[in-house]
Amino acid sequence: MSDDKPKRNYHVSRKVQEQRKTYQQIRRKKEQLEKLENKKNNLAKTPKKKGVVKEKEDKKAPDSNVIFESNEGPQYSFLAAPEKEVLYGGAAGGGKSYAMLMDLLRYASNGNHRALLLRRTLAELTELIDKSKQIYPRAFPSAKFKESTKTWVFPSGATALFSYVDQDDDVYRYQGMSFSWIGIDELGHYPTPFVWNYLRSRLRTTDPEIETYMRATANPGGIGGWWIKQMFIDPAPPDESFWATDIDTGTTLAYGRGHAKEGIPLFARKFIPARLTDNPYLMQDGTYEAMLMSLPEVQRRRLLDGDWNVAEGAAFSEFSQKEHIIDPVEIPYNWIRIRGCDYGFSSPSCVLWGAVDWDGCIWIYRELYQTKQTAENLADLILTMEADDPSMYLSVLDKSCWNRTGTGKSIALTMIEKGLRWIPSNSDRMQGKQEIHKRLQLDQNFQPRLRIFNTCTNLIRTLPTLPLSKNNSEDVDTKAEDHAYDALRYMFMTQQSNRSFVPSYFRGAEQQHQVQDSVFGY
Repeated sequence: MSDDKPKRNYHVSRKVQEQRKTYQQIRRKKEQLEKLENKKNNLAKTPKKKGVVKEKEDKKAPDSNVIFESNEGPQYSFLAAPEKEVLYGGAAGGGKSYAMLMDLLRYASNGNHRALLLRRTLAELTELIDKSKQIYPRAFPSAKFKESTKTWVFPSGATALFSYVDQDDDVYRYQGMSFSWIGIDELGHYPTPFVWNYLRSRLRTTDPEIETYMRATANPGGIGGWWIKQMFIDPAPPDESFWATDIDTGTTLAYGRGHAKEGIPLFARKFIPARLTDNPYLMQDGTYEAMLMSLPEVQRRRLLDGDWNVAEGAAFSEFSQKEHIIDPVEIPYNWIRIRGCDYGFSSPSCVLWGAVDWDGCIWIYRELYQTKQTAENLADLILTMEADDPSMYLSVLDKSCWNRTGTGKSIALTMIEKGLRWIPSNSDRMQGKQEIHKRLQLDQNFQPRLRIFNTCTNLIRTLPTLPLSKNNSEDVDTKAEDHAYDALRYMFMTQQSNRSFVPSYFRGAEQQHQVQDSVFGY
């Protein structure tokens, strides 16, 4: 007999042989991950990009057993993220779905691992199942997919349920069940955070060797874009870990009073942006990029640029995070200071502070955004916040605040008596909207005429997503959250009706001060 013929081990059952083969594959996969980690730590710059799924058909490849190797950058960061909840979102074509399928396998070698991967509809789920059938049997040759239950069963006994949640009530199908990993592909298809929040209650395990995770992918916009932006995008810069916050109040979620861990944050979140350029396969010939570039502006900015600050039917689609939002800087003391206020009690009061530079650009450097504040309390807050500021040159308040209340004293007069000077706002809504458009446009030197400090979170959050009115395309939807917009509009309309005051001020014309003071009535 030839010695080259492989010998069979007749003393070990076939089941044991398959288990050993699986363990060997897992070990090789871990070794590959360790090599990748070492390479990332040793290289100063990102090496050449690797494919989303590396088939290794090239005979010169060093290891033909590699089934999947993550792209350097966001895809790798997503798979390595230790935070409890992570959103991988942004541009189309960034390899998000493949990353979700692979992240699910974190503990596939542990028999206590239970994973749940969801889409909105059954039709959308089919695409994920088809992709998993291309990958999982190669990584785990003994893995079986049960069509009747849409469940993968791995050699270790770990399972991965592929399912869907169409309506909010569908989540109750999982009541009483527990999962150590929960993922939703295309989270933006859900109009509210109800499904995501409820599924968090199903995230648990009794195995101390397993960490529990929730993962999601999404593109900007969609019916759920508003709450995803508030939950994952607004609280912190991309790629930075942050403590989970309440999306309505912005406060950090923490253990309550009387708990042994009172005040300690509950868990961390992270947003990892996806870009088309992260996927070398789709970038090779530029065809897919060209298709995205041909889309209308709103869709192009969402799917190609991964811009979360643009909404369908948005009143101010020219708003750009890159052009208009800046880190805080020291405002020169001799710049003109202006203030605009939209007052509310049950709805938020918004006060914005601006400074006009030598070129006429307005810098919004501070905001106050609070509910349940009386006129007296709001005046005290404003005076405290600007205690070290130069005197306000213009202070504009919603003209409705001059209407008398039941006590005979108006909101405006109440604040004036506290020491705040105000003039009534211009009520021309369409002209006010046009003034904001002009400010958002770039000048002849391609510089914006409006800059907003990134600390003005509510203005940044609401202005780019403010929708147009369904009845009047020249106005915004007044039922939307427009308080910061109104404060900005009041400020700009006064600027528009007093165009000469900026250059005259910088020329040192004292007469202009006297004219403006007479407007205040002092």
